[in-house]
Amino acid sequence: MARRRAIREKLLLGALLVGVMVVVLSASSFLGIYSYRRLVRALSCRAAELPRASELGECVGLLRVAHARVLAADATEFDAFLSGLRATEAALEAYRQELAAFELDDIRLADRSREAVTAQRISDCLATIDSITASGADGGEEESPVRHRGMLLAAAPHLEALAALTAELPSFLQQRLHDLSSEVRTRYRTLIITTWTAAMAAAGLLTAIAVLTYRWVFRPLRMLGHGSRRVAAGDFDYRIRLDTDDEMAELAEALNDMTERFQEIRDDLDRQVQERTREVIRGEQLASVGFLAAGVAHEINNPLASIAMCAESLEGRIDALAGDAADTEVARRYLALIQSEAFRCKGITEKLLDFSRLGEVRRQPTALVGLVSDVAEMLRHVGRFSGRRIEIEEGPDVLVMVNPQEIKQVVLNLLVNALDSIDETGSVRVSARRTGGEAVLTLADDGCGMSEEVLEHLFEPFFTRRKSGQGTGLGLSIVHRIVTDHGGRIQATSEGTGRGSTFRVTLPLAQVGVAEPTGLAA
Repeated sequence: MARRRAIREKLLLGALLVGVMVVVLSASSFLGIYSYRRLVRALSCRAAELPRASELGECVGLLRVAHARVLAADATEFDAFLSGLRATEAALEAYRQELAAFELDDIRLADRSREAVTAQRISDCLATIDSITASGADGGEEESPVRHRGMLLAAAPHLEALAALTAELPSFLQQRLHDLSSEVRTRYRTLIITTWTAAMAAAGLLTAIAVLTYRWVFRPLRMLGHGSRRVAAGDFDYRIRLDTDDEMAELAEALNDMTERFQEIRDDLDRQVQERTREVIRGEQLASVGFLAAGVAHEINNPLASIAMCAESLEGRIDALAGDAADTEVARRYLALIQSEAFRCKGITEKLLDFSRLGEVRRQPTALVGLVSDVAEMLRHVGRFSGRRIEIEEGPDVLVMVNPQEIKQVVLNLLVNALDSIDETGSVRVSARRTGGEAVLTLADDGCGMSEEVLEHLFEPFFTRRKSGQGTGLGLSIVHRIVTDHGGRIQATSEGTGRGSTFRVTLPLAQVGVAEPTGLAA
């Protein structure tokens, strides 16, 4: 079994990759910055050296001019020569101090060894010239222009060497700048390669971080959200599968276990609800049978009374039937009446039994108008509905795929409600039509109608507007459940109180030869 990797470890790995990327980029940046800094410092140092070298060159030039004037028999310029010599020495000292101010050994441009050697040689020449002029000055009052001329002639070669050495100083910097191109070329190529390598490494690390973040964080979160939404939408068979082997995978497994447990609880609740619903429907159906039986009891009693009277009359005439043709005719009529009334009672009881018969529930092609006619025929025998008309619109019958017993329950409840809502001379109009791939059964009455409040709560369990003891408030709720279980819809409309009501029941059309077993009857 693979070792489970915690999200904490994955985040630490991501932080480590980020740290490596930062170090690589920082190292590359600092390397380039410090190289640039050393180069700028070297250039600034050499730039500061140039004015000192130029000043030294000017002093040497003025010294040579004074030397030339003294040699031209202008003895007054000898003091100017000595002053120029002192100024040249001061300029040299300033130049040497500038050379010693900064020492950068890692850049060839900052190498001042040659300048330092030349400065020392210049210092030696000035010292030689100074010693020559000093030896001539020790003669006191015996000094003369001729003596000055001799000293200057002796110092002339050293002065020329001094001029040559001073002229060499700028050439060293020029040579260094010329050599800098080859040195810097190697350095900046190395820096470019280093920078590109660091940039590519950083890009690779960033890509790795993005991929790992997507695989370890964003994709699992997206799958968890998607799975949660599907389960919330009612798809309890969906399971979330994650291969991250971390806490998110554990969360997905917990969600799957919770969904499975919830599915088991839901199925158990659905089973219990269906059982209770079947019990309620059965109770309501038995109550309807009782209601019908009470309504048609007197209709059965009347035929039975006729049968009894006819039987008594025949009993008194049985002996004389053979000799009297009139009595024979009377006996025949009585016997025909007995048969007719007996069959009438049989028909009524068969309808009651057929309505209350319980057994295997099968959805089968059923003639909708014929089913409505059977229920209406039973209701016509109920005494309290006498005078109230049930008008069934003529037209082609419509086959629907339903359970006949349950749809009879629907039609009975709707018709009883409609008949209760109309007066003694009112009527209920029933029509069945085919609309597209569905059948629409419409029951419209001209009774008391319904308000908006009643329409809003009409199909809720235990909602009723009848007087206490005259209804349970479950009839229309059961009707709504039966129609919904058949894949249909029921809609109630009314223009207001006293303006009648209309119920529209939509059911799926039947395909001839198809029957669906759906369990046991309620």
